Amino acid sequence: MTMAPQNHEQVISMAITNRYQNVDKTKRDALTTLKHYRGLSPKLDKFVFNDGSERELLNLEGTIPVRYKGATYNIPVCVWLLDNHPLSSPMVYVKPTADMLIKASRHVDQSGKVYLPYLHEWNPSSSDLMGLIQIMIMTFGEMPPVYSKPKTASPAPYQTPYPTNPPGHMPMPGGTPYPPPTSTAAAYPLAGSGYTPYPPAPSQAPYPATQNTPYPLYPPPSSSAYQPPPPYPPTSSFSSSTPYPPYPVASSASTTVANSDNTTNTATTGTITEEHIRASLISAVNDRVRARLRDAYGGAQAEASVLRQQQADLNTGKAKLESLINKLEHEQAELDKSIRLMREREGDMKSVLSRLSSATDPLDVDDAVTTTAPLYKQLLNAYAEDQATQDAIYYLGEALRRDVIDLDTFLKHVRSLSRKQFQLRAIMNKCRTKANFAG
Repeated sequence: MTMAPQNHEQVISMAITNRYQNVDKTKRDALTTLKHYRGLSPKLDKFVFNDGSERELLNLEGTIPVRYKGATYNIPVCVWLLDNHPLSSPMVYVKPTADMLIKASRHVDQSGKVYLPYLHEWNPSSSDLMGLIQIMIMTFGEMPPVYSKPKTASPAPYQTPYPTNPPGHMPMPGGTPYPPPTSTAAAYPLAGSGYTPYPPAPSQAPYPATQNTPYPLYPPPSSSAYQPPPPYPPTSSFSSSTPYPPYPVASSASTTVANSDNTTNTATTGTITEEHIRASLISAVNDRVRARLRDAYGGAQAEASVLRQQQADLNTGKAKLESLINKLEHEQAELDKSIRLMREREGDMKSVLSRLSSATDPLDVDDAVTTTAPLYKQLLNAYAEDQATQDAIYYLGEALRRDVIDLDTFLKHVRSLSRKQFQLRAIMNKCRTKANFAG
């Protein structure tokens, strides 16, 4: 019976209160998972660690739906949440029922513990139970973790559908089948064989089979201990006691193949036919090719991701280089322009020097500097007189310091020169204002 959502919340609250560090996150994660997967239910139970210590932990126990070869199976699992969830990854176990056995693989060991890259790379900020369950469903869909336990036939006055093994050759779960598989053997017979993988149980959905072939396995016909089987029972008894129900008929062609297979089985001496071996080999090759394609695709995806990152880095570097090249070209153009102007000015200076050096008349300094307007000439003369007055005041101070003149004479001349300097500077200010000169 499925527990109501209200009971889920009550059980989780009682289980994690005063036991878990992150109560809100753990409760929210567990309730979200139980809302989407109704086959799971919460429970508080003791977990025994490898060192023998025990701790009461919350676990989600039940079944998850896994689709395998066109059919949906309920795989029993148990997810334990540590008391510091979600800082630490959960512990996941496959819990087979009484009529099931664990199929060990790279993801599940013999004890049923599940090993996944998602658990190994658990990130508290981005990983959650929903993602874990979805990864488990996809992984178990490719490689089921359980298979149905072979059923022992009860003694009957008539012969079973397949002959029994000779002494010393009883097949056991996980034993070596005949013929030996070259790789992962087919977990189900093909549709043409006329049988479904396993009959539906009255209370639960069937589980995928192990890598052993669903047909009984026997030694070669040449074995010295082989005994010929007794006659087959009537058709009605056979149909009522066969461990496999008839496969749904898809077309008339599949019905013909199934009937021919049944006829071949009853007509042979009880050994595995070539059709069985061929179906097993085809399934094994199919699984091997799929595994290799999956590995190759994963490797190609990783390489493509690395190449895309390298391409992005190269494009960024290319943009930076192009920007530097454009800047250098602009600076080169400016430098060439400056060099050309400097050469022109150098030519002008050389021509002036050559003209002055060839002149016979001495150069008049006052005539060397000319102005283009009377206003500029007035400004130039005022500036020259101002500088001369400044020099005169300086030398009067030096004369006073050396006792060449007395103080009265110094003050008299300085007063006169200062008045004149003030007038000159006033004239310069008016000229600058008239000529719209700055300052």
